[in-house]
Amino acid sequence: MKVKIIVATHKVTTMPTNSDLYIPVLVGAEKNFYKGITYQRDDEGENISNKNSSYNELTALYWAWKNLDDVDVIGLVQYRRYFFKNFKLSTLNNVLNESDIIQLMSKNDVILPRVRHYYIETNYSHYVHAHHQKPLDETRRVIMKLYPSYLSSFDRVMSKRSAHMFNMFIIKRKYFNEYCAWLFNILGNVEKSINISDYSTQEKRVFGYLSELLMDVWINKNRIQYKNVKWGMIGSSHMLNKIFWFFMRKIHLGNNKTHF
Repeated sequence: MKVKIIVATHKVTTMPTNSDLYIPVLVGAEKNFYKGITYQRDDEGENISNKNSSYNELTALYWAWKNLDDVDVIGLVQYRRYFFKNFKLSTLNNVLNESDIIQLMSKNDVILPRVRHYYIETNYSHYVHAHHQKPLDETRRVIMKLYPSYLSSFDRVMSKRSAHMFNMFIIKRKYFNEYCAWLFNILGNVEKSINISDYSTQEKRVFGYLSELLMDVWINKNRIQYKNVKWGMIGSSHMLNKIFWFFMRKIHLGNNKTHF
């Protein structure tokens, strides 16, 4: 079983020592000032590198889908977020290795991060209180049109109070291809039907935000066998800063929202 884990990054940083397993992919690499970085670039081969400001780590995912051949299992993590072997140690020495992954995949089709809980909100209300509402509503309309059999799964996920977030997963190739074709078709159609030109830099990352919720829709509809695994952050999480901007977005975007 050949395994490759894509590490989406926008800068040079310390990577896991197992370079045969973990492949750093420079996202948004079409920008000229990235030319001196030697990581795998997301603007080589078939790519959507120029959409990185709104698709985020998904440009690395797209690159892997279109260009990474001869792989049985593919994963996506981020330069500060990884899957770990145990709960106590969030360091690069504790990230999953190839034998860990092969053992987990022997009984599962997908490895996902442990769910994030929203105890006082649904996934839908949490999203629209922190982000623009229209893209998520448009996502539902696109699913209704293109994949109507997924609509009940979408509604079910939106009404739940927990979700697998962060666009982190490790998945068997067969399902990887199916998921990417489904995901990027939905996002591409949503992109055509909304205007984000007046969104803030943060809110222009909309397609990355939407995809975080779509993974559970796909998992739920297809009844994919998955395993929740410990995940964590490398280095400081800047939690106070995140909390501040989270509530600022809620204040700015939370007025006149309808709840799912």
